[in-house]
Amino acid sequence: MKINPEQLVQHLAQGLEQNYLLFGNEPLLKQEALQAVLNETVKQGYDEKHCFTVNNQLNWQDVYDACQSLNLFSSSQVLILILPKIAINVRQINALKVLVSFLHQDIVLVLDGPKLNKKQEFTQWFTLFQKNGLYVPCNTPDTRQLPCFIENRCRKLGLKPDRASILLIAQWHEGNLLALSQSLMKLQLLYPDGILTLRRLQDALTRHNHYTPYQLIDALVEGKAKRAVQIIRNLQAEDVELTLLVCVIQKEVIQLCKMQEYGTSGMGLNTLFDHFKIWQTRRSILTAALHRLPMSVLMILLRQLSDIEIMVKTDFESQPWLALVAFSLEMCGHPVLLAPIN
Repeated sequence: MKINPEQLVQHLAQGLEQNYLLFGNEPLLKQEALQAVLNETVKQGYDEKHCFTVNNQLNWQDVYDACQSLNLFSSSQVLILILPKIAINVRQINALKVLVSFLHQDIVLVLDGPKLNKKQEFTQWFTLFQKNGLYVPCNTPDTRQLPCFIENRCRKLGLKPDRASILLIAQWHEGNLLALSQSLMKLQLLYPDGILTLRRLQDALTRHNHYTPYQLIDALVEGKAKRAVQIIRNLQAEDVELTLLVCVIQKEVIQLCKMQEYGTSGMGLNTLFDHFKIWQTRRSILTAALHRLPMSVLMILLRQLSDIEIMVKTDFESQPWLALVAFSLEMCGHPVLLAPIN
C-alpha cells in the first residue's frame, strides 16, 4: 500500500506492518516518518534495533544473522537499512531478495532510500517488500502542493493562517521544510491564539527559501518569468557556481533543440517523449514549451548561454548574472535589450 507521510501515524495506530519503505528526497519527512515508526515499535515491545548502511563494504551475512538473533528478554526487533542515494546495483538487489526469506513476524523492517520514479516503484525487488508493508514517499512538496502541505501542518499545530499568510509562508520557505517546521513552531509559541496574519508573519519570520538549478529549469520551460528571476536572485545570493548552472540550462535547451529536429522529421509527440524518456507529468509542460520555442529561438538562446559562459571565464568586469536574467526573460517569452556595459 502507498500512503502519504501525513497518513502514517493513523496507519501505525491500527497496527504494525512488516515493512516500511521510506523513500524520497526530503530529509525532514523521512526523519519524522522513521521516528513515528520507531515510537510505535517501542510501544509494541520492539526494544532491539539494528541499523545497516547498504554499500559495497556491507557484509550481508551480518544482516541475515541479525534477523536470526535471539534476545533473552525479547525476540522482537527493528531492522533499518539505509540504501545508497544512487541506484542500488544488481548485487545489492539480489541480497535484498534473499533478505525477504529471513523476515518474520517479530521483525519490523525499515528501508530508507532515495526518491523513486514510477518505473522504479514497479521493480521486482521493490514490489516484493511493498507486498507486506507500506510505501511512504517522502518527497519535497512542489510549488503547487506546498500551500496545502502548510495548511495541513498548521491545522495539526493549532495555527489558523489566512490564505495570504499561507502563500507568504510558502514563498519564504520553498525548498526548505526544516526551516518551515521551525518557523511554524516559533509562530505557535509567539501567538497562542493561533491566528496568523501577514503583519504577524512579517514581524516574526525571515526568508528561508532555497532553490535548486532544476527548479529554475522548470520555471524556464513553463515560461514563468517572474519565478525564474526570483530563483536566479536566490541562487546568486547563495553563491551557486554560475558555470555549472549554465551547463544545466544548456543541457535542457539542447534537448529541446533535438526534440524540435525530431518533430520536424515527422515524429509524433508521444513517440518523441517516449524516445527522450520524459515523465508523464512533464509532457504537457514540454508540449507548450515546444510550441513557444521554435528552433530559431532555441539557437539564439544557446548563443546567449555561450556568451554568458565566456563572460564568467574571461570578462571579470561583466555582469553574467544580469545576462542570465535577460536570457531567462527571453526564454519565457519576455525579451529585453540590455544596455552595453562600458
